[in-house]
Amino acid sequence: MFRRVSRLLLSLVMLTFGAMAGVGATAGTAHADSCYTWNRTLSQGSSGSDVTQLQIRVAGWVTSGERLSYDGQYGARTTAAVKKFQAAYGLSADGVAGPATFSKIYALQDADCTPVHFTYAELNKCNSDWSGGAVSAATAKSNALKTMWKLEAMRHALGDVPITISSGFRSRACNNAVGGSATSRHLYGDAADLVGSPSLCRLAQQSRTHGFSEILGPGYPGHNDHTHVAFDPSPYWSAPTCGI
Repeated sequence: MFRRVSRLLLSLVMLTFGAMAGVGATAGTAHADSCYTWNRTLSQGSSGSDVTQLQIRVAGWVTSGERLSYDGQYGARTTAAVKKFQAAYGLSADGVAGPATFSKIYALQDADCTPVHFTYAELNKCNSDWSGGAVSAATAKSNALKTMWKLEAMRHALGDVPITISSGFRSRACNNAVGGSATSRHLYGDAADLVGSPSLCRLAQQSRTHGFSEILGPGYPGHNDHTHVAFDPSPYWSAPTCGI
């Protein structure tokens, strides 16, 4: 908690210093973050790895059924997601990612790039190295990071209420042990089973607007005790009890 508060204070100080020093809207940010630092302002038409890093962090701020690509191209969808992110955190919603936007992101992430309210350990209760799934360990871990940022957006949209994850990445051995499907998205690292409060239906309903393409919840076989969210290339939603 102390580290997170310190980072927030530091980012605010650096943002204020930049403004006093005459840093303009196109000058990026002077703040060096321990996870990732953006060195230029980004807007529609920008491209590059820094755009991809931004997309990872705003992919949870989309419209119902929409999914943001991690393609490094700052197009209309990325602009819209940035606007939603900015509005959600009380920033000027102009769709341009500059110092204020980056400072907010810095305040929201830990040194390992995970959002402050989620950890890799929560997304992997199977093993320590992310191996044994349907993709490489590096890809599974990368997919889990993207899932966490979507959950961070969903958490904030729900009023900053805690979200509890009962299962995330699974190796094939872990998946078999719990009777998971042979094609489960848990094997790819991009799935999370949510339990507790808010209600399972509330979680299923809310997840529709945060970039998840696979949503399974109450009323779907085997999902009356959790809501499952994931990124599936073939979108599928089913939580009949919840009207989905």
